[in-house]
Amino acid sequence: MDKPRMTEGQLRRARKLIRRLCANYDEGNCLALDEGEGCVCVQSISYSLLCRYFKEAVLPADAELCAAIGQGADDLKRCRSCGKPFQARSNRALYCPRCAAFEQRKKTRERVRRHRGQM
Repeated sequence: MDKPRMTEGQLRRARKLIRRLCANYDEGNCLALDEGEGCVCVQSISYSLLCRYFKEAVLPADAELCAAIGQGADDLKRCRSCGKPFQARSNRALYCPRCAAFEQRKKTRERVRRHRGQM
């Protein structure tokens, strides 16, 4: 099975996440791989998803990046409003969480206008 590959922009975002949130990251080294000598954090230098801790604990903090690289292509949907990929919580989801609230308000406005017009 092929490992997901990141683009340059995704790798930069992943590095920022690693430096900020990874509990095993210490000044460029990985404490989980450290056995006496410093070992470079492989996730910060690779375009592939290699580190299990990164995938399970660090990557979910950035939902957009997680949707773009963390899941299989079958699990992703494109938002009808903004076009960005997102992780759908159900098979009926059409919008990403950010656009869903806006679309819900918009549809409520239209429904209330129609209702007021009938009175």
